[in-house]
Amino acid sequence: MTAGTSGRWHWIGSWLLGLVCWLPLAAPAAEAVPAEPIRFGILPIGSAAESREQWRPLLADLEKRLGHPITTVSVSSYAGLSGAIGEQRVDIAFLSGRLAIEAVLRQQMSVFAQFERSDGAKGNVALLVVRADGPIHDLSGLLAHPGRWRYARGEPLSVTGYVAPEAEVFAPRGLNSDTFFARVRVGNHQNNALAVVNGEVDVCSGNNPDLDLFRRNFPDQAAQLKVIWRSSLIPSGVLVVRAGMEPKLRKQLTDFMLGYGKGGGTAGERERDNLARIPDLAGFVPANSLVLRPFSDMEYTLQRQQAQHGRWVSDAARDARLRQIEADHKQVLQQLQAH
Repeated sequence: MTAGTSGRWHWIGSWLLGLVCWLPLAAPAAEAVPAEPIRFGILPIGSAAESREQWRPLLADLEKRLGHPITTVSVSSYAGLSGAIGEQRVDIAFLSGRLAIEAVLRQQMSVFAQFERSDGAKGNVALLVVRADGPIHDLSGLLAHPGRWRYARGEPLSVTGYVAPEAEVFAPRGLNSDTFFARVRVGNHQNNALAVVNGEVDVCSGNNPDLDLFRRNFPDQAAQLKVIWRSSLIPSGVLVVRAGMEPKLRKQLTDFMLGYGKGGGTAGERERDNLARIPDLAGFVPANSLVLRPFSDMEYTLQRQQAQHGRWVSDAARDARLRQIEADHKQVLQQLQAH
């Protein structure tokens, strides 16, 4: 071997040794990929900030269990949350009624759990609330004076804030709250209750969990309120999860939520305390999309009543609308069954 050849092999050997030494150092850097965040959508109860704080301890435990950072998508309106889900910015969410049906049928989400109330009830009730010392003493007194009162209600996507009072109080009497009242304002349940206390409106819609929360936050003001109407039982809200979530992660998330607060000892007690921060929540039970049928039925009833009492150019036009409502309802039920 010549001196030149020997030098060349010495250089190649040194280069290979350097490469071997470098590879183990480079490999860990390639593996250090941070876990993808899980985005949790929170249906606003009270303010968005208040809702985030209520869920914070539970979500902190979820973050530790899964090893994924949890980010919250907490918005001030139902429409805002629906938009975030539609834009694929939410992986798991607490929803109810129209929001949940929309998420399942059109936004690639599926139901995996339903809320379990701390009092054992299977759902909530919608309310109409007035000042205890005000001029409205009962529901008949409210309905006896069209065009006189001021009303604060929820968004159209809110079951207890809008759909239930319309379906059970106004529409069966051929009324529409938007035209029955002298003035209508739209807000969340907490602000609407405060508006009644402050004399800014005469009556507001709400529900029993939000009224209980209002009593805790504003006991003096809550003592000035009076409930004049309660709806039939409305099923509790649900948890939905994004259909495209990786199966192993989805199972871990589902197992965590369904088991949360059900253990013994100090750990179980701490988890139950965390659940109690969320109004009237005791835990979660397994569910599927069929639990949403009562919401669809309520919407169907409301649409039929509004069509039957509406003004039409002809009976044929009204009947066509009723047939369309019937067909749409059947399609929704079939889709829920399929999911």
